[in-house]
Amino acid sequence: MHTNIYTDIKEPLFRQAVEAVDAGNISLLKDLLAEHPDLINQSTWFPGGGYFECPCLIYFVAGNPTRNSTLPENILGIMKVLIENVKQHATNKQEQLDYTLGLIESGRIPRECGKQIAMMDLLIDAGAKPGNGSAALAHGNIDAAKHLIKRGGEYTLVAAACFNETDKIKELAANSNKEELLTALTAAAFYGNAEIIALLLKTGVNPGGYPQSGFHTHATPLHQAVHSGSLECVKLLIGSGADSNATDKVYKGTALGWAIYMQAEAKNETEKNSFKEIEEYLKTL
Repeated sequence: MHTNIYTDIKEPLFRQAVEAVDAGNISLLKDLLAEHPDLINQSTWFPGGGYFECPCLIYFVAGNPTRNSTLPENILGIMKVLIENVKQHATNKQEQLDYTLGLIESGRIPRECGKQIAMMDLLIDAGAKPGNGSAALAHGNIDAAKHLIKRGGEYTLVAAACFNETDKIKELAANSNKEELLTALTAAAFYGNAEIIALLLKTGVNPGGYPQSGFHTHATPLHQAVHSGSLECVKLLIGSGADSNATDKVYKGTALGWAIYMQAEAKNETEKNSFKEIEEYLKTL
């Protein structure tokens, strides 16, 4: 856990409520919300900003961004208390439910704790919109994405690409625009799926573009192929015209730069060697 998390939250009541959420202290959380019902409408500043810049209280149930390595065992009970208060008192009920769902579907901790599906169900049952699972897919949460679609979410070309469903890809690609095709290609590269990349390249999609929405918009399909550790995917994209000198929009790294960086991030020697092979190949271009 980040040691400064609670001291960084300056509002004492809000901090106490977050501590209750993280500790699984339902009785304290209920007491705080009963005495201060407007807590459910408040937001706070959170270190790091970005997608969690001004979080509402219910957003903290997702453990996304990561504060602790796990969730309390009674996280579903905690959620039920917060959801009920959102439904009764929140002035932006739909926004809070939908955004919390997005945090959970894209989160690592809910998945690792085995709570992700049940947590999503609570929110959907309360009125959260399942969307299309793109946030889940962009973070490797395949089961979460499939469940969202099962619960009424939109089935997209990106989902078909991530699920490796070739017949659906052919069906959906026929009526997809260039941006949708590029996003699906980026997703296939992220998952290191050479077969799907080859299938999508046949549509004439530009392998050197940056997706505008839905899937890691800061980088090209080639960057994501490097990230996947698949030399086969990298070669496919280079062979189809992807620019190895293109840089990502956040770190300004080329595909080669990503391959070198990923070696330091590798979980084991097998992964490290796959990134090394990609590095050596890219250096020959």
